[in-house]
Amino acid sequence: MTLLPYLAAAQPVAPSPVTVASNDICRIYGSVYLERDPKYKNTAAYTVYLGDEEAFASMVVYRESNKLFADATGVWHITNKKAFADHVLYVTDNRNFADFTVHFTNVRSYAACRP
Repeated sequence: MTLLPYLAAAQPVAPSPVTVASNDICRIYGSVYLERDPKYKNTAAYTVYLGDEEAFASMVVYRESNKLFADATGVWHITNKKAFADHVLYVTDNRNFADFTVHFTNVRSYAACRP
């Protein structure tokens, strides 16, 4: 009975709308770590499939050897240390489980994103 005044004063609060950041794969550039161990799949931001055909790839990526020059869409510096990566991507062997497909090119000007 003593809690009744406090319960009456409490007003129900409407839940605030949740805004989810858009999963824009075109914003992936810089240093990238490619995770291949299934134990750490949940630590990756995206699941990718490394394809051989450029025509079917969602993103054509140029491998930059210097991290400082990996500053444009589709230009990645592949790092071997997860702690130094800007983005962690899990590599799958099954195309159906991937969020998008990546094809690596040898020409920097061919790097592009096709969401």
